[in-house]
Amino acid sequence: MVINDIQGHPKDPAGRATRVPTAHVALPSSPEAGTPPTAGPREPQPTLTGTTVWLLVVATFGGGMAMIVPMAFTLALKLNHLAPGREEALGYILGAGSLASLLAAPVTGVLSDRTRSRWGKRRPYTVIGAAVGLAAVPLMAFAPNIVVLGLGWVLSTIGWGTAVGSIGNFQAENIAEAQRGKVSGLTGLTMQVAPVIGIMLVGTVTADALWVFLLPAVVGILLVTAFVIFAPERDSRGLEFTPLSAGHVFKSFGFNPRKHQAFAWVWAGRFLFFLGLSLTTSYATFFYAQRLQIDVADVTTVIAVISGASILSATAGAIGGGWLSDHAADRGPFIMLGTVLYAAGTVVSAFSYDLALLLVGTLVASTGIAVFTSVGQALVLDVLPHRETQAGRFMAITSFSQKIPSALAPLLAPVLFSIFATGIEENYSALFLAAGALAISGGFLTLLHTRGESC
Repeated sequence: MVINDIQGHPKDPAGRATRVPTAHVALPSSPEAGTPPTAGPREPQPTLTGTTVWLLVVATFGGGMAMIVPMAFTLALKLNHLAPGREEALGYILGAGSLASLLAAPVTGVLSDRTRSRWGKRRPYTVIGAAVGLAAVPLMAFAPNIVVLGLGWVLSTIGWGTAVGSIGNFQAENIAEAQRGKVSGLTGLTMQVAPVIGIMLVGTVTADALWVFLLPAVVGILLVTAFVIFAPERDSRGLEFTPLSAGHVFKSFGFNPRKHQAFAWVWAGRFLFFLGLSLTTSYATFFYAQRLQIDVADVTTVIAVISGASILSATAGAIGGGWLSDHAADRGPFIMLGTVLYAAGTVVSAFSYDLALLLVGTLVASTGIAVFTSVGQALVLDVLPHRETQAGRFMAITSFSQKIPSALAPLLAPVLFSIFATGIEENYSALFLAAGALAISGGFLTLLHTRGESC
């Protein structure tokens, strides 16, 4: 394949791109032995072209829609049809999917770090993941019971999680420091907007059991395919790696927090924030139905109105926060701003019983989510250890800070229900207040990254 200039490869006198030699790579001798060799002092990453950035953003949008729409709406709709009144089953289904994705992410990350192919290290996993995600659609659409629905969701989560994760690994390896805030803002925004637009699309076909699952997947396949075909990635067939064993894969699930202190604080802060966020998103469909006293099947319109209105606030938060953080000496204050806004939104929602107040709460919270996720992603890339050789592994570890909470939250919510309240209305109030408290705590932990060693 042709290597483009944006990857920083030198050219020979004839103008042909040449591959950077890899014979200088040394075997690892750190406590994290068995991982790909590190590459010495970091060199500034070249700035990506606008075309490549937009292909990255578009692919993130497609993958995000295919991955999140079932979790945010379609699974609840299907579950309400299979087992009316069994809301707790949604938590078990989502938890199983998150656990499966949690186990798969580091394996695919480590394997992609070491993959030799003409397509590069990341692209094969983007293709395989999207194909698996698409294959899960009929299993969920025609599931005769909760068990089969859960199996379909597990397969979908592994597939689309792998595809979106490999796109994120490409971003981690190729985005220059000066672009991280802006690009993270754009990709963070798409992950908020994609499910909104996806739910609007699904709302037009709610009577069709197949299309409510297939439509987001088709959009995902089309947009991810555009990225795979047109976004340049270097040929990895000439790279050299140390042998990989099952023990090395197992070790890749963790890291030494004392050695990578800044990364550890950022990870912990993200964990608490996303734990709070997952508490509210997991039960959003049932929450709106209860507060507005409407049927679950009619929530599509409400979610579309609320989420559609939040697009502007999410755009301002993601792009504005990301751009400003690129020009600031420290991204920490923007992280704290995001958590405070999100917490304020959850407080409003906790005591809202009409559409107007629910809309206000969602707009404030979505602004905070956008600021935190965009600036937080840029901060992760700032402190990511071994970016040149182990981006897949550490991006998978980073994803743990979001996937573990998404697995725990559906199981934690019933506990909060039983401890803090007796009725459904009070249950949801406790849920949203707990989410805000966790988010604020996560913001404070993230600020401690300045005490860690710069990576």
